Formats: sequence, C-alpha cells, structure tokens
Amino acid sequence: MKFIKKMSFELPPLDYTKDALSPIMSEETLDLHHGKHHQTYITNLNNFIKDTEMSSMSLEKIILESYKDKSMGGIFNNASQHWNHNLFWKCMKPNGGGSMPPRLEKMIINDFGSLETFKKEFIQAGTTQFGSGWCWLSLKNGKLVVSKTANAANPLIDDMKPILGCDVWEHSYYIDYRNRRPEYLNNFFDKLIDWEFVDSNLE
Repeated sequence: MKFIKKMSFELPPLDYTKDALSPIMSEETLDLHHGKHHQTYITNLNNFIKDTEMSSMSLEKIILESYKDKSMGGIFNNASQHWNHNLFWKCMKPNGGGSMPPRLEKMIINDFGSLETFKKEFIQAGTTQFGSGWCWLSLKNGKLVVSKTANAANPLIDDMKPILGCDVWEHSYYIDYRNRRPEYLNNFFDKLIDWEFVDSNLE
C-alpha cells in the first residue's frame, strides 16, 4: 500500500525584525501584512488542500495545477499569494537599495538599455496596475522582463521565473502612504530592495 506524504504550509519567519524597515515600511504594516494577511492565505490554502492529492504537491505545482482549473480559484489565489509573499519578504532588507551586484547590473543594462529605464518601467508597472496586484522582474527565455499581474497571479503561470516582486495591494502600503502608491514604489526600489538576493535568483 502506497502512502502519500501529506504536508501543510507554514508562515516563514522574517529575516529582520518588524521595525527594521521603518520608516519606509512601518512595524504596524509589517505586523498586519506578514502576521495577518500572509497567515490567512496559508490557513486558507491548508484548509482547501487538506485530504486531497494537492497536500503532497510543491507550492509551485499547486499554483500551476489550480490555475488550469477555474473551479480551483480559491486554491490558486491562496497558493499564489503564499508564494508571492515568500518572495516579497526576501526581496527586502534594512538599508536596502543602492548598488547592484555586477552580474545583475550588466544584465539589466543589456536587457533594458539602462538602470534608469529599468527603474522607470518597474515603477510604472506597479503604479499602473489597476486595483490589487503585483509588479515583477522575471527571467523569460534568458532575458529580464518587467511585468504586472492582477490580484494573486504571478509570472509562473506564464512560464517565467520571478526574481523580484513588489506587492501593490493596499494592505502593503496604505497605513504608511495612504493613496500615494508611486511614493511607496520609489521608496521600495531605492531603500528596501536586497539586490544581492535578487541577483542570487539568477542561478
């Protein structure tokens, strides 16, 4: 008799304290966003997949399988949001921003023309995403591309590998910036991004 290994997903700890990104991202925002919103996605996902074949799948496989079946919208939304936030927390560090590792910088210049053009495209993607969603830097066929997705969707469903993601749902910035999403995005880019982590995702 073959036994299927069941697993449940858990909230990952942050690599920094909840006040470490302040004032760019406040302790109140991180406490709500990480401890409440992200935890809710995980709780919902575990409830959805309990006692199903998906309880033995990787998070990435759950996302791709549930995306194909519109009746699994609840599973897809919570699985994808769990994946998105796992990346998001890693993309930030205290006193982030600044210069990039040479490999990443060279690739961005090759694929976008300049660092300034890349920054403009990334922030524009996040600013122009209507309603809730995300903006991304991803690898597609060996090249870097900027994109945006609505709600929980991410570039995995388009056969891309996201290496940087920024959450533009209101719960990510409204406490600190109210309706000033462009200011949030500029501060995220200039003062929070962990470029060494982004570079490591090129592997």
